[in-house]
Amino acid sequence: MDLIHLAQALLLGIVEGLTEFLPISSTGHLILVGDWIGFESTDGKVFEVVIQLGAILAVCWLYRARVMRLLLGLAQGQPSERRFALTLILAFLPAAVVGALAIDFIKAHLFQPLVVATTLILGGLVLLWVERRTTRPVTTAVDALSLRQALIVGLAQCFALIPGTSRSGATIVGGLLAGLSRPAAAEFSFFLAMPTMLGAAVYDGWRHHHLLAREDLAAIAIGFVAAFVSALLVVKALVRFVAHHSFRPFAWYRIVLGLLVLAWFAPEALRGGTA
Repeated sequence: MDLIHLAQALLLGIVEGLTEFLPISSTGHLILVGDWIGFESTDGKVFEVVIQLGAILAVCWLYRARVMRLLLGLAQGQPSERRFALTLILAFLPAAVVGALAIDFIKAHLFQPLVVATTLILGGLVLLWVERRTTRPVTTAVDALSLRQALIVGLAQCFALIPGTSRSGATIVGGLLAGLSRPAAAEFSFFLAMPTMLGAAVYDGWRHHHLLAREDLAAIAIGFVAAFVSALLVVKALVRFVAHHSFRPFAWYRIVLGLLVLAWFAPEALRGGTA
């Protein structure tokens, strides 16, 4: 068993858990870190799918009481829970449709460091612009979300299909533009991640399960556990942070990281283009 390979899987699992629910792009970080450490696996996309599943299960665990209340409320026909479920469905559908139509093109042409660098910078600038707006939030609880607000968040999530944009970043920005408070925007982003990421994991897992090799099971298991544990810590910390602070630190982090990536990969890309 290759200990270096297992250590790489551990590192990528930690990166996934730390970045999935922060507005800094987990996919972008996985592309950059994977390229940096030279991580290679015979399982194709299965490794990425499974560690993302570990991160989303962490959120499901943290919000298990609210999820159970939603499921029981739907079974009992409670109007408030039906309405909350409708907002989640409405926010989920746009990215699901666009993703199903464009995912092959996106993975074939956009999963590269320079695209990640560009979207990191642009996303950081958008986040700074949104934070400079002085509009007072009109919704401070996810249960009070309107259908219009849910649709705005759902449309914003479509941009997250581009690597480096960040699913949580796009949905949080959409929530802020729709009039949600920072805590409400972050919390709705967590809830929306459950159907979005579970759906993506099942879809990608079904498409790529034939690439799974027995020798990769240990690395997959390590990455899964690392993503689960690190995501648990990040979600708790983010909820506490946004209750008292803005998203500006994440915006500046995105911009600085994007510029560093451009400085690192741009000369190589130019050399390749002139060869």
